[in-house]
Amino acid sequence: MAFFGKINEQYSELWKAIIRPPRDTYEIKDLGPTVFSIENRTYQRTDTQLKNSRGHNIVCSHFEPIPSERVSERLPCVIYLHGNCSSRLEAVSTLPVLLPFNITVFCFDFSGSGLSDGEYLSLGYYERDDLAVVVNYLRESNRVTCIGLWGRSMGASTALLHGDRDPSIAGMVLDSPFSDLKVLCEELVDVYVNFKIPRWVVGIALHMVRSSIRQHANFDIFELAPIDHVRNSFIPALFTAAYNDTFIRPHHAKELHEAYAGDKNFVMVEGDHNSARSKFFMDSVAIFFFNTLQCDQLPHQHPFPRVPASRGTSSGAAGVASAGGAVASTAGVSSGVSQVDAAMMARQPEQRMGGGGGGGGAGAQALGLSMRPPERGNNGSTQGLDANALPLDVDDEDDMVKQAIAMSMVDGGDPAAGGRSANSGPGGQMRAQQLQSPSLRSSV
Repeated sequence: MAFFGKINEQYSELWKAIIRPPRDTYEIKDLGPTVFSIENRTYQRTDTQLKNSRGHNIVCSHFEPIPSERVSERLPCVIYLHGNCSSRLEAVSTLPVLLPFNITVFCFDFSGSGLSDGEYLSLGYYERDDLAVVVNYLRESNRVTCIGLWGRSMGASTALLHGDRDPSIAGMVLDSPFSDLKVLCEELVDVYVNFKIPRWVVGIALHMVRSSIRQHANFDIFELAPIDHVRNSFIPALFTAAYNDTFIRPHHAKELHEAYAGDKNFVMVEGDHNSARSKFFMDSVAIFFFNTLQCDQLPHQHPFPRVPASRGTSSGAAGVASAGGAVASTAGVSSGVSQVDAAMMARQPEQRMGGGGGGGGAGAQALGLSMRPPERGNNGSTQGLDANALPLDVDDEDDMVKQAIAMSMVDGGDPAAGGRSANSGPGGQMRAQQLQSPSLRSSV
C-alpha cells in the first residue's frame, strides 16, 4: 500500500508539471527600452495585445527598424515561440541575430505563460491556435513579407503542429521539439521518479494523468504527436537537439527530422535542454532565415551584410557562406550594441521563476524536473557581444568561410567546433549557406 501511496503522490505532481510548470514572471521593463540601437541603426519595440480563440489576451511585442530607417514598408518577420517555463523574454537574444539583416522579430507569451491570460499550458495543442492568431495579425497588418518560425522546446513542437496547415510559412528553426507527448511522459517517469516502477504501473499512471489533464485543460495528451504532422509539411526546416538533453532526448528531434517531408537540416549542439546555444548556431540561423525569407530581394540589401574589418583571434566558427559567397558574423554585425538595456539579459532564471497557478511549479521542482527558462548566454545577448572573430582581410575571410563549411559538413566533426550535421531534402542537399551550428535553449 505504501508503494501505491507513493505513486499517487508523485502522479499528482506529474500532471501539474505537464500543464502548470513554473510560470515565468517579469515586468515589461525587462524587455528593455522601446527605442534602442544595434551597431549604427535604431530599432523600436511595439507592444500589443491579441485575443485568441478562447478569449484569452495574448501579450505581444514587435521589434523592427524605426520608420525612417526601414528599407521597405514591408519586411520579413520571424515569430519566436518560447518554451513551457519561459516567455517572450526568451526572444530578446535573437535581436542581434536577426534585426541587422532587416528581419523583424515578433514574440508573444502563449496563453498560460508569462503575462498572457490563461491558467494552463497544453504543450502545443492550443498554442498552435495562439500562433495562428499572430500569423493572421501580421498578414493583415501589411507590414511583413515572408514569415518564419523559430521555436524552442514546446515552441518548436507548436511550430510543427501549425506548419502542415500553413504552407505559406517560409522557414522554421526547431530547437529541441518532442515527437510524441505520450512517449515523452513515459520517459520523464522513467528518469525522474526516484524508484523503479513496473511498466504496467506506468501505463496506469499515464492514463490517470491523461484523465486529469483532460479534466483541467481539456485536451488529450495521447493526441499530441508532432510526428504525425511532419509527413505533410514541406516548409524548409532546421532541426537541432543538444547532446546532454535529458528532458527531451535528442532522438525526438532526430525522428522528426527523418520523417519530415520538406527540405531539412539537422545538427547536434553542445549543452543540455536549457543551455544557451553557441554563436555558430546563431550565425547559422541568421543564414537560414536570410535565404528562406528572401532578404536579398529587399531594396538596398547587400547579398549578405558585411562585417567590419578588425583584427581579432579566429574562433573557427566566425563566418558561414551565403549564396553570394559573402561572410556573415552576427557577433560582428551586432557587437556595437549601445543602448539596449543590460537588465534585459541580466536576470537570472531563479530570479525570474514564478510559482505557477495551483502550486504546479512546486510540484514540478519536487519531481526533480529542473524546469526553468532557457539560459540567455552572451551569444545572443544584447550585451557582451564579441567582435574578436572578424577577418583581417579578404583572404582571411575566405579561409574562415572554408573552415566553417568544412566543420559543418563533415560528419563526426569536433562537436565543440560546430557539431555534426545531416543534410537532406527532395532534389538534393540544402546549400552551404544553410549551415548548421549550436546556439539557444528551453524546457518543453
